[in-house]
Amino acid sequence: TFAIAEAHKRGLELHAWFNPYRARHAGAKSPVSANHISKTHPHLVRQYGRYLWLDPGEKEVQNYSLRVVMDVVRRYDVDGIHFDDYFYPYAERGPDGKELDFPDEASWKKYGAGGRLSRDDWRRQNVNTFIRRVHDSIKATQPAVKFGVSPFGIWRPGYPPQIRGFDAYARLYADAREWLQQGWLDYFAPQLYWAIEPKEQSFPVLLDWWNAQNPKQRHIWPGMNTTRVPGAWKPEEIVNQVRLAAKQPVSAGHVHWNMKSLMRNPDLGNALLRGPYAQPALIPASPWLGHKPPAKPRLAVLASGTASVKLSWESVAGETPRLWVLQYRRSGEWTTQIFPSDRRSLIIDGVPPDALAISAVDRAGNLSPTATLAQRK
Repeated sequence: TFAIAEAHKRGLELHAWFNPYRARHAGAKSPVSANHISKTHPHLVRQYGRYLWLDPGEKEVQNYSLRVVMDVVRRYDVDGIHFDDYFYPYAERGPDGKELDFPDEASWKKYGAGGRLSRDDWRRQNVNTFIRRVHDSIKATQPAVKFGVSPFGIWRPGYPPQIRGFDAYARLYADAREWLQQGWLDYFAPQLYWAIEPKEQSFPVLLDWWNAQNPKQRHIWPGMNTTRVPGAWKPEEIVNQVRLAAKQPVSAGHVHWNMKSLMRNPDLGNALLRGPYAQPALIPASPWLGHKPPAKPRLAVLASGTASVKLSWESVAGETPRLWVLQYRRSGEWTTQIFPSDRRSLIIDGVPPDALAISAVDRAGNLSPTATLAQRK
C-alpha cells in the first residue's frame, strides 16, 4: 500500500511483478518457512536442478498461481500485473553435465498422455491457457488494471530469417507470439537485450518483427539491457534504442533492465536527460480499456505578477482523473509537468508564461480536451 501510494503521488504507475511458477531460487539463503508452498502443498512442487518449481501442467498449480495474482488485484490499487520470462524453466544440468528434462511425468500422464498433443505442444498449451486465464480474470475483476509480459526477446530462431539464438518457443514452451496475436495482454515487453548493429540479434530488426505480429494493436515496449552501460556499450547505444522505440507504429515506449544500472550511471542519465528524457512523458493510452476521455477541466489564474503566476485547476462533473498534464510556454519554449490527481494548484516562478494549458488523464491514459489560457504581456 505504501509503495503504491508513493508511486501515485509522483504520477507513476506501479505494476506487481510475478514469476508464477518459480517456488524457490537457488540463491535463497533463509530457511524454507512453514507456510511455504513446498510445505503446504508439496505435491505441486518439483525439484528441478537447484530450484523448486511449480508444475505448470498441474491444474491445481494454475488455480493456485491465479489466486495469488487475483488476491493482489482485488486488495491493492495496482496499475498492472507483470510476468517475467520464466514459464517452464530454463534448462538445468545434472551432475553429469547433461540437461535435465522437467519432471512433469505425473501431470503429463494425468492430463496430457493419450491426447492429441505432443508433450511439447501440451506444455505450450498449459502456458497459453494460464496466460489467457490471468488476462480474462483481471479484466472481469478490475478492467483498468493492465496485464503485461516480458518474454525472451526471440520467439524462435529464424524469425525473422537473419535471427539466431535461444528458442524460447521450444525450450521454455512460451508461445509469446500467440499471446500478442490473441490480445491476451495490454502491453508486451520482449527482452531485446542486444545491440543495434549485430545482425543475428539486432535490436531494431527484432523490434520490427514483433511489431508486425501485433494485429490487436497492443503496446510493445521493448526491454533494453541497460546493465551493459558502462562496460560493453557506450551510453549512446541505449539513447539510440530509446529513439528507435519512440518510432513504433502503435505507441512509443521502452523498459530498462534494470533500474539500479540506470540510477547508478550518471553518464547514461545525463545523455538521456539531454535527449529523449528532456521532458516528462505520459504512458500511452490503452483505448481498449476504456475510450471515453475525461471532461475538459477548468483552469484559472489566481494571481499574476512580474515574477510569478499562481494557477489553479479543477475537474468537472465530479470526475477524479488519474493525472494532470500542465504545459506552459515561455519565450517560445514549452515546459510539461505531470501531477497526481490530488494536485490542484501551482506557482510558476520567474517571467510569467504567455500560454497555459491543462488536461486530465484517466486511468486508461485517455487525455481530456485541453483547457487553455493566454496571458497578456
